[in-house]
Amino acid sequence: MKRQYHIEMTREALGDHFSERALQVIIKANINQDRLAGMFFHDEFHFDNNAFDKGYRYMNEQRGYILATFMGTGVSPVVAWEAFGRLLHSAQDFYAHSNYVTLWLDSQTASHSAPEIEPMKKDILQSPKLCSGKVYFPMDMLYFIKPIRPLVMKLLPKDSHGWMNLDSPEQGFKFDYAIRAAVKRTQYEFNLLQTLLRPEMLVKFTDK
Repeated sequence: MKRQYHIEMTREALGDHFSERALQVIIKANINQDRLAGMFFHDEFHFDNNAFDKGYRYMNEQRGYILATFMGTGVSPVVAWEAFGRLLHSAQDFYAHSNYVTLWLDSQTASHSAPEIEPMKKDILQSPKLCSGKVYFPMDMLYFIKPIRPLVMKLLPKDSHGWMNLDSPEQGFKFDYAIRAAVKRTQYEFNLLQTLLRPEMLVKFTDK
């Protein structure tokens, strides 16, 4: 998703739980995953190219860094905040870069008037139909140049990132479902850490 939506989602989900200085570090680490060096050849950052196992491992690694930070002594919580920001970027992009939203809507009786999306529906997460957009070089790089995007779209396969992404409202009504799912997943990831961190660790983590 575009950086403004990562910022908005993270603030909506976590604004009441973290200090402002912690939140700023988390958000910066989140949006830094979309810097040029992270946009390509890092499928685990964005769940591109059907890299689901790789993406889940990456999220687990970041979760491990958070726990390790508070197991040690004299380690700055900034390390944990940065790891959490990186984790959240992947978690949020999952819904914009995969067909999870489409599969969930297909499971509803009236897709345009469906209730609030469930972000962790087990049968969808384990479905063989679950897939994410493939990055085709160089066309998917040219996709980001708006004046030539219509031409690029004619050349990109339907399973490409260009066709499948829900990164902005331009992609239609499914974008709203991707946003809601990503906000809920962000809340889920924080709730999970609440169960893993001891109370004194959680105080340092939230900086409140």
